[in-house]
Amino acid sequence: MVLTLAFRNLFHDRIRLAVTLVGILFAIVLVAVQLGLYQGARQMIISMIDNSEGEIWITSFGAKSFEEAGLLSGRERHAVLSVPGVAKVTPLAVAFTEWRKPAGGSTLIVLVGTDPADGGLAPWNVIQGEPNSIAEPHAVAIDKTYMENLGVKQLAEIAQVDQTRVKVAALTDGIRSFTMAPYVFTSLGRARTMLGMQADQATFLLVKLADPMTVDAVRDEIKSRLSNVDVLTQAEFRARSLDHWLFGTGAGVALIGGAILGILVGTVIVAQTLYSSTKDHLREFATLRALGSSAGYIHRVILTQAGLSAVLGYILGMSIAMVVVHFSEQTALPILMTPELAIGLFVLTLAMCAISAVSAIVKVTKIDPAMVFAR
Repeated sequence: MVLTLAFRNLFHDRIRLAVTLVGILFAIVLVAVQLGLYQGARQMIISMIDNSEGEIWITSFGAKSFEEAGLLSGRERHAVLSVPGVAKVTPLAVAFTEWRKPAGGSTLIVLVGTDPADGGLAPWNVIQGEPNSIAEPHAVAIDKTYMENLGVKQLAEIAQVDQTRVKVAALTDGIRSFTMAPYVFTSLGRARTMLGMQADQATFLLVKLADPMTVDAVRDEIKSRLSNVDVLTQAEFRARSLDHWLFGTGAGVALIGGAILGILVGTVIVAQTLYSSTKDHLREFATLRALGSSAGYIHRVILTQAGLSAVLGYILGMSIAMVVVHFSEQTALPILMTPELAIGLFVLTLAMCAISAVSAIVKVTKIDPAMVFAR
């Protein structure tokens, strides 16, 4: 009977139901898009770190992220190799530089110098060519998302990085940059030449351990042997990069703030509708009280009505949100919808509607059963 009564109350006024569902739908879509953008941005920021093979990152002192780090002197690699527990040390050369388009014009890129054979970092999700293709003369790998931005249409096209001629030898899918400056992979030696580095210099040293469980001890030992550098575990470098790009720039705060705004708007709309519906049915609720129904029974009716609104609104809202997610997949700033986020949004919707029901419950609590006999 609770479900039946709640269902009839909900569908009695179709216009009011539509307003309620629009409010929930608006909140779900806004929260899904904002949090999806946050998840997508987070994934872009840490993608290079997560796809590397190394438990420890050695960077210049104060390096803020993968894209923003100074040069190491070149002496660090041999010092690190002598540390017990270190299996391999792989240098990377990473810096912003200029890409000159084949048809004219230029754009900013993040050049990533790496030798895939070293096993430190290599292009992934390669859809044309091979990861090792960047070892070929003048070869680079780019992501298909940025082909138009880089002015190329297919493999083997010729462009320039700064003053150096390059050829597109491989295409990846899904390697996006939070800075909007595309990642361009090439060999370590070629990147050093393009960026004006010396033969033994690097931006990062990726340290692979013989036993990953010794990461803290090895990190501390490396710190004791090197000065004027940062020695970070993969998790520490990931956290530093996220903190810099999401909170240092304010981007993450803006996205989370938009999600909170959506929740507040949805809660207010649903609360207002439930309160209005309850007020219009006060005489019916008073009749139930006069017939002996407990306050708890009536409260369950209102909460069930809120729960039905949540389920219907969630289904409609997530349907629209998934369409938006689909169309964002091939853009430079994709919206990421994970199963955990979808479940979290459903719980959030239920909580939002339950909170909204409080105002209606307070109103019902004050009902005098005697009002059913009044004119």
